[in-house]
Amino acid sequence: SQTVTDIDGNYYDTVHIGNQIWFKQNLKTTRYRNGGSIPHVVGKTEWIALGTGAWCNYDNDVANNAIYGKLYNWFSTLGDTLCPTGWHVPSDTDMTILTDYLGGGNVAGGKMKSVGTVLWQSPNTGATNESGFSALSGGFRDFDGNFYNIRGIAVFWSATEFDGDFAWFRKLITDSGNVDRSLSFQSFGASVRCLKD
Repeated sequence: SQTVTDIDGNYYDTVHIGNQIWFKQNLKTTRYRNGGSIPHVVGKTEWIALGTGAWCNYDNDVANNAIYGKLYNWFSTLGDTLCPTGWHVPSDTDMTILTDYLGGGNVAGGKMKSVGTVLWQSPNTGATNESGFSALSGGFRDFDGNFYNIRGIAVFWSATEFDGDFAWFRKLITDSGNVDRSLSFQSFGASVRCLKD
C-alpha cells in the first residue's frame, strides 16, 4: 500500500484488493487536480438545480468531513479530474470487478465495511472488513437537497452514466452484508473512492 495526497493536501491510505488498488478513505478534495475549484453548495434549491459539479459536507457540518469525507454530485466525476493524478473515479465495471473478487454482491458488503457500531450504527451486519476497503457510512444528499442516513448507509459513485438523468452507484447498508448496484439522479450527493489507473 502507499499514501496518496490530493491537491488540497489531504492524505489517503490505499489498499490492494485483487488486481486493483483503492483509497481506504472517502475523497475530501475541494478542487479538481487541474486546480479548478469545485463549488461548495449549501442551499437545497441551489443543489437541486445543479447541472455541474459540486460538493457539500453531510448536514453542511464540516465536522463530518474529517471522518466521512465530502459528498459530490455525479457531475463532479466528469472529465476524469476529480481524483489525484494516476487515479480515477471507478467505472461501473471497475466496481463490479471489486465485488466479484470479494464473492459477489450478496457477501461483498460485509467484507468492505469497517467493523463496529461507532462509525456505523447497529447492527452493521456481516462487517469484517477483510478486504481492507474500510467503507464508512457517510450518508447521502438526495436530489431534494436533504441529507439522509449518516452512519446507516454508504453510497459510492461510479463514473458511468446510465442516461441523461441517471448514473450508477454502489450502496452498502448497516443491516445487510450486501453491495447493491443502483441508479440515481445525477444531482444525488454521494461519497467517492478513487481507484489507481
